[in-house]
Amino acid sequence: MVHLFDSASQPQLSPQALPDVVIELGQLFVDAGHELSLVGGPVRDLFLGRVSPDLDFTTDADPDATIAVIKRWADHYWEIGRDFGTIGLRKDQHIIEVTTYRAEAYDPESRKPAVAFGRSLEDDLFRRDFTMNAMALRLPSLELVDPYGGIRDLHAGVLRTPGEPSASFSDDPLRMMRAARFASQLQVEVADEVAQAMEDMAGRIEIISAERVRDELIKLVNGKDPRAGVDLLVDTGLADHVLPEVAALRLEIDEHHRHKDVYQHSLTVLEQACGLETGDDGPVPGPDFVLRFAALMHDVGKPSTRRFEPSGAVSFRHHDMVGSKLTAKRMKKLRFDNDTIKAVSRLVELHMRFYGYGDAGWTDSAVRRYVTDAGPLLERLHRLTRSDVTTRNKRKAERLAFAYDDLEERIAALREQEELDAVRPDLDGQQIMALLGVRPGPLVGRAYKFLLDQRLEHGPLDQAAAEAELLDWWQAQPESQQSAEPDREG
Repeated sequence: MVHLFDSASQPQLSPQALPDVVIELGQLFVDAGHELSLVGGPVRDLFLGRVSPDLDFTTDADPDATIAVIKRWADHYWEIGRDFGTIGLRKDQHIIEVTTYRAEAYDPESRKPAVAFGRSLEDDLFRRDFTMNAMALRLPSLELVDPYGGIRDLHAGVLRTPGEPSASFSDDPLRMMRAARFASQLQVEVADEVAQAMEDMAGRIEIISAERVRDELIKLVNGKDPRAGVDLLVDTGLADHVLPEVAALRLEIDEHHRHKDVYQHSLTVLEQACGLETGDDGPVPGPDFVLRFAALMHDVGKPSTRRFEPSGAVSFRHHDMVGSKLTAKRMKKLRFDNDTIKAVSRLVELHMRFYGYGDAGWTDSAVRRYVTDAGPLLERLHRLTRSDVTTRNKRKAERLAFAYDDLEERIAALREQEELDAVRPDLDGQQIMALLGVRPGPLVGRAYKFLLDQRLEHGPLDQAAAEAELLDWWQAQPESQQSAEPDREG
């Protein structure tokens, strides 16, 4: 055991790196005759020079004893995790969890652990996921407890488990997803034996709830190196269970190399999209999960739409539409919220819309439709489209970049003239009903859509011109003829 602030052989950390509540809470437990240690991610992050948003503690006190220690000190406490030995509390701005030493085992077919309280800090650390998370600071002395080489592995940038990886992943298969997440977040290499166990046990992830898998996936995609995390999922076979559409992107390369490696292309697009995110004051602050996940999934429609043409070319017709549906279906299975599903799948659907602009040229109407169809996703669509250029042909890349620069300039000019962000028909629903003498219903919706199409096609009209357009349209509708027929009864 090493005292953090006396040993020249270990990294030196300043006590000021820890909030005052850490030392205060440690003293309270010691005064009550118990042990308390800061544990896991917060300790790891101290050595990485990061401030962890979490404060997780472990103790020999059972939940009743923990409550007795903290109830007068905490601003508020709760017992939601009591069955798992965890008491949550709030002190000032800090959210804290204190968990009794645990020794837990999982039923091979169950998603939930069978919890048994442990007897020592070292045993508690042994049941944790990885060695770099199996370190603790005894409180209030700040003595480092690192029985499984967490500091060694952290400095080496290698992810290992305290015990046998197969035993760890059998206990909690979600740890395999966590390994991929740490590869992305912490930019560490996964030890060979860990990767092998992930490959051997990939199917065990099926017993984990979709929500828990989703949460790990979000953290992976939002990490510093999501390419590394996704690559690990695919290489170990985990992606076959959680993101099979991405695994399927590894299309076999035909002997004539008539198409590029779709999987590696998608990872490059993901990397490039990350590089186009903005700071907090920009239009797409990073990390932006919607943009990143759309970049990863944008070509998932290609495997099912690939065709070898008589000319020798390879086509992927409508892969954008197919990919959008596959993306939405996968995200629903992973229990994403509806807004996120709609945003990501819409970006996948629109990612090919730009192509052809530089060759054929677009009318102002086409530019308006591009902006309107993207809606609030426009800035993300700009970045996704630019990221999708991975060609090594410098001249082609420059031509596409120039064309998109031109499109953005035209959008800016039209937006200034016409307030494109809030394109609406020149008449609203009330005006339509008054002019046509109709009641609310599907007919009003059709009229509204007609006027919106006119607005997109021709730009804004004054009220008189819009009314004239609507009346001309109305004369061609069967409902207008019905309303003009005389009453033959009576």
